[in-house]
Amino acid sequence: MAFYYDFKSTGETRRRIASRLLALREQLDNEIPQRTVIDTLNLATWNIREFDSTKYGTRDEEAYCYIAEIVSRFDLVAIQEVRDDLKALQELIRILGSWWRYIVTDVTIGTRGNQERMAFVFDGRKVRFGGLAGEIVLPPTFSKGEGYSPILQFARTPFVCGFKAGWFKFMLSTVHILYGSNTADDPERIEEIRKLAKLLKDRAKDKTAWSNNLILLGDFNIFSTDDITFQALTDNGFIIPQALQAKTSNVSGGKHYDQIAFMLRQSMNLDNLKSGVFDFFKTLYRDEEEATYVEAMGDAYHTKSNGQRRTDSQKRTYYRSWRTFRMSDHFPMWVQLPIEYGKEYLQSLT
Repeated sequence: MAFYYDFKSTGETRRRIASRLLALREQLDNEIPQRTVIDTLNLATWNIREFDSTKYGTRDEEAYCYIAEIVSRFDLVAIQEVRDDLKALQELIRILGSWWRYIVTDVTIGTRGNQERMAFVFDGRKVRFGGLAGEIVLPPTFSKGEGYSPILQFARTPFVCGFKAGWFKFMLSTVHILYGSNTADDPERIEEIRKLAKLLKDRAKDKTAWSNNLILLGDFNIFSTDDITFQALTDNGFIIPQALQAKTSNVSGGKHYDQIAFMLRQSMNLDNLKSGVFDFFKTLYRDEEEATYVEAMGDAYHTKSNGQRRTDSQKRTYYRSWRTFRMSDHFPMWVQLPIEYGKEYLQSLT
């Protein structure tokens, strides 16, 4: 659990936060398996929308408490859309507790990078950073007569780190693939996924790799598992559990943006793993609570930027968008992995 012993909110706001946290904890208990000390690793990926921007006003204590409670149910979380200012990430760590750690990239330079960072947040009592950390850069092309030529890099630089948990040693790479045009198979998006998957596949199979266990996760902006974008991932040998292939992770529904893909040396039955997507709007910022947050939404809830008054339907649309800037427009995707291989190791020696 996260720690809320120094609430700044008072009165009705504090009572509401406490009540919703209790409901959230009950939902988490029902939907996500308990963390264990040595047997399993609860791993998640979560695109936390513009963490943090001022587009709809910065997040308040209430939102941070909810986000921290969700993150605390996992041992290791890859977070996308961490912004250039790290105050939001540091506030999350403060609420989680002093034993939580984070590793974060620098901001990807240029407008395509959208002032974003990639981050890994993990419980230092359970997960150890293994020493490997790198932002993934595509090598230049080479041709006779012309020599080496630079190549277009990823819009947002992917991040790979080495971790150890129990008997499990693995490389973990997080991505936020270019969205591009609003089409299922945007050519640039396909190319980013294909190049990344091939590069990581080759690296994981190299004898000098930090580990031959590789997990690739994050926001791929894949519309459907039938699309070429999805095939660009699986054609390079990455395996995605069937249960996760059936899940959509965007709040509005119907899209397979987020993925957790595996290329493992370690023996693991991926289709028997517990996994899922956590819909926090079942408990938090529900449709029926719209009136509760009118004051927090401010004048923009009532009036458009052109001065025109919003209809009730438009207010509802505004509220549903506003709440995604409190939580996110993506739901966390998670999987529970076995990490206790002592018996298998001993058996291999007999």
